[in-house]
Amino acid sequence: MVSLVQNVAIDCADAHGLARFWSAVTGRPVDPDSGPGDRETQVTLADGLVLYFNQVPEAKTVKNRVHLCLRPDTARDPEVDRLLAFGATLVADRRNADGTGWAVLADPEGNEFCVLRGAAERAATTG
Repeated sequence: MVSLVQNVAIDCADAHGLARFWSAVTGRPVDPDSGPGDRETQVTLADGLVLYFNQVPEAKTVKNRVHLCLRPDTARDPEVDRLLAFGATLVADRRNADGTGWAVLADPEGNEFCVLRGAAERAATTG
């Protein structure tokens, strides 16, 4: 017997607004049955996993204990720039001069996530 992951729940102050950010990040639509002011909504990823956004009254106060790691379909650095343009902020730069490493960003509500190297970048630095 096993359990399957149905969704990743993300507490937030503005469910629809944060879902719109993650929709832009993933290229997947916000649930069409939701709209501004809704207390919950979701973005279904291409593989069926759901990012579920749930409005809560309390603000985020500490570092996430669970976070998403994104692997871009292109290269890490242009993806970091793209996400910063969408409203993410750089939390920690763990990129190395040799091209390895990752960047820690936060979404508009402060939830941390990582941007890893793309597959081609990984292949280029793997012996």
